[in-house]
Amino acid sequence: MNLTRVGVLRGGPSNEHDVSLQSGATVLRNLSPEKYHAIDIFIDRDGQWHIGGLAMSPHDVLSKVDVVFNALHGAYGEDGKVQRILDMHGIPYTGSDSISSAIGMNKALSKKAFQKAEIEGKIGLKIAQHVLIDKSEIEAETGGDDDTALASVLREKLLAIFRSFPMPVVVKPVASGSSVGVSIARSFEELEAGVVAAFEFGDVVMIEEFIQGTEATCGVIEGLRGQDLYALPPVEIRPTHGGFFDFEAKYEGKSHEIVPGNFTHAEKVELERLARAAHTALGLRHYSRTDFIISPRRGIYILETNTLPGLTEASLVPKALHAVGVSIRDFLDHLITLAIARK
Repeated sequence: MNLTRVGVLRGGPSNEHDVSLQSGATVLRNLSPEKYHAIDIFIDRDGQWHIGGLAMSPHDVLSKVDVVFNALHGAYGEDGKVQRILDMHGIPYTGSDSISSAIGMNKALSKKAFQKAEIEGKIGLKIAQHVLIDKSEIEAETGGDDDTALASVLREKLLAIFRSFPMPVVVKPVASGSSVGVSIARSFEELEAGVVAAFEFGDVVMIEEFIQGTEATCGVIEGLRGQDLYALPPVEIRPTHGGFFDFEAKYEGKSHEIVPGNFTHAEKVELERLARAAHTALGLRHYSRTDFIISPRRGIYILETNTLPGLTEASLVPKALHAVGVSIRDFLDHLITLAIARK
């Protein structure tokens, strides 16, 4: 019997390299050996592809596989770049296509997509107020060579935001995942420091109103159990260190994830509906996971959608799958079947 050759992409040049290695390891461990021949494709931090420790071009690597399971996270793997490489070689792959991935990875573009869907359909995709700080615009104003002038212009812009925006605010790089570079600012000093730190992860930073409430996330999977978009049970997230669901809370055990969450029936139904709506608004495929804040006074706000949710032991999609009796092996098989069927 001929086994389907599944190349598992993991690692990559993003700040989420180590998390991707863990997600990829989960996939490699759980692919059915009766159906698949798993090929570990390691991409190092410089973007070089490897099989079995040997550096190869993407062309040579992809000539050895029938389908790719994309277990990359962050820049390169989740922003449309690797998807374009796979499309060029005619290789089917799990997850969304290049355009939808690029939009989903960019928090500003995804908010615009949510706003557009809301205007067209009045579907309840509420987003928080936000402004963007673009380092390239500041450099253009100052010529880009004078660090003192750059800092001065940045401070003026931030002072204007500080005076007009209610504190606290959330500061985040526009194009990063796993809450990398995200902070909460309660003073001007924290705002300035947070923006400078976020610039380490990208040239555009979002400053967003902080909405107090319960953090929740909900995954959706195409075609599972006979549904066009099957919603997994919404997860309630309670960071144990009193902050928000940051990188440490996600991957270092500093949060309680309750599956299914302690939501009212109405909240559960609404979270599931909104997760489907977000997936559709971004034009995603196969699966996604959307994060929300439930404000006691203002209702449910959508934060962002993850187009390639983590599959580590600490990740939320595997926990939600377990809660509804779907094994990781069956889930992976389902995604690979979707990818091959699309080709």
